[in-house]
Amino acid sequence: MYGGFFRPSKNAGHNVLGVPAWVRDYRKSMLAQDVLAGLVVGVVVIPQSLGYAMLAGLPPVYGLYSAVVPVLVYAWVGASAVNAVGPVAITAIMTAQALQPYGALPPADYARLASWLALLTGGLLTLAHVFRLGWITQFISRGVTAGFISGAALLIFLGQIKFVTGIHTTGNTLLAMGESFFIHLGALHVPTLLVGAVTFGVLVVNRYYLTRWFGGQVSDKTLSIVTRVLPLVVMVLAILVSALGHLAAHGVATVAHIPQGLPHILLPLTGLPLGQLIALLPAAALMALIGFVSSDAVAGNFARVRHEPYDANRELLGLGLANIAGSVTQSFTVVGGFSRTAVNVDAGAQSPLASVLSVAVMVLALVWLAPYLAPLPYAVLGATIMVSIISMVDLATFWQARQRDRLDALAFAVALVGVLLFGLNIGLVIGILVSFAGLIWQSSHPHMAIVGQVGDTGHFRNIERHHVAQHADVLVMRIDESLFYGNAESVRQFIQTVVHAHPACRHVVLMLSAVNHIDLTAQEMLVELGQALLARNISFNFSEVKGPVMDVIANTPVIQNLSGQVFLSTQQAVDTLVALDSALGDQTLR
Repeated sequence: MYGGFFRPSKNAGHNVLGVPAWVRDYRKSMLAQDVLAGLVVGVVVIPQSLGYAMLAGLPPVYGLYSAVVPVLVYAWVGASAVNAVGPVAITAIMTAQALQPYGALPPADYARLASWLALLTGGLLTLAHVFRLGWITQFISRGVTAGFISGAALLIFLGQIKFVTGIHTTGNTLLAMGESFFIHLGALHVPTLLVGAVTFGVLVVNRYYLTRWFGGQVSDKTLSIVTRVLPLVVMVLAILVSALGHLAAHGVATVAHIPQGLPHILLPLTGLPLGQLIALLPAAALMALIGFVSSDAVAGNFARVRHEPYDANRELLGLGLANIAGSVTQSFTVVGGFSRTAVNVDAGAQSPLASVLSVAVMVLALVWLAPYLAPLPYAVLGATIMVSIISMVDLATFWQARQRDRLDALAFAVALVGVLLFGLNIGLVIGILVSFAGLIWQSSHPHMAIVGQVGDTGHFRNIERHHVAQHADVLVMRIDESLFYGNAESVRQFIQTVVHAHPACRHVVLMLSAVNHIDLTAQEMLVELGQALLARNISFNFSEVKGPVMDVIANTPVIQNLSGQVFLSTQQAVDTLVALDSALGDQTLR
């Protein structure tokens, strides 16, 4: 249920383009909270939207365009009740990087390419929905995602230096940006730097220190309202100071003209060479992947917190159709944003109606406020982005990974460094490859242990971790991984080494309670291992084999040529084999 109030119909999950459940089951008691959330989000994200369009290399007004039609479409089709889609930093910088080779094009052509990129991204997301690929996020580790986003955030932060200093920097990597910065250091514009520095300082204080300083003196609700609204107040004051002080005449770059009115319907294919359109397909695929991963993380997290239903495949559809619709209404790629969604939830949003009402604020800004935004300095937008982007540098995940999972920590570091040194695309690929390499290494080196009986219980545990009882002639080993071609040799070597170290061993029991599959290579290894053990007069036995695994190996040489038995439990195996050796020993004495 949405916020605990909705009762979705039985067919809600199949209702794609019809009236969504949140409309049919909407309650008047939720209206006040949704109205407040819609107004707050609409007001707060205006400066962000302007800044992200600038970050994408587009005129600032495209940020407002991107927060109109796509938001309405997602509200109707999307999977989340509170996920606030729109232009975000990560898709903005990916758009800028994808379109960097076309930076010399006329602004109108560049904008159409950005819309075409959104169309491609939306089409791929929709296609992923058709094939139900919502599970794909499972194969990108937390370390890779956090490292990629952190690296992108640092690049975004550094990319705003040109707006807050007047120093023209270029490049998509740390080294390229650093080189261009020092080459053009002499172009530092002091008035621009002052505007950017003051804005940055005020917004940093607002974001990180205001609550700390006044937490005990002012109510939490008041502080929350102040911290959310202050960026908009800063923007308004910057416009007034710029207009009254004629900052543009002193060389401070301003937004200047912003078209007044709503976005037009414009096909992104118009007037663009086919080669340019096809060349953007890889970038669109990467953007679709990253956009879905980030949006899914946001939507899924808030769904869990709010105890709401969530369908990753429907999220694919919502994002896909939102971008397709946006591509014909002068939008660039949109996804769910963490900061937008957090503001939406904190403001009390109960349903997608809050997002619909935020669109009304954007429409008002486009129709009425556009002429008043002209004096806004780019330095203010740049500083706004810099402050908002700091929280995306997720060092907390890295430190946690160092303590809990070194592989994730390595993936984080590699993805981060890769993005900084080689750019977003290559950095992400490197991070994923390292993550996959680590996964392969782990699978090829499964945890294996010699186990013994704990007291008089039927439980068998690792002899290195517990006080256990063992029998010299019965050696029990546990494999904690499915057996496949990647780890078959490691398992063989482990068993042979252990058997060699226990010369009194007459029976080997392989405990398979954690094994979910045995592939052909592993089956051949078990057969060969059984023959090698038999040559040493050692029986080879299995215990606790799962039903699906037995279904696979029952009619194979693994079982047919087994020198020992398959036991239901490890306790039964040990008791039977010990008794067998005891009986054979008595016969020998006679």
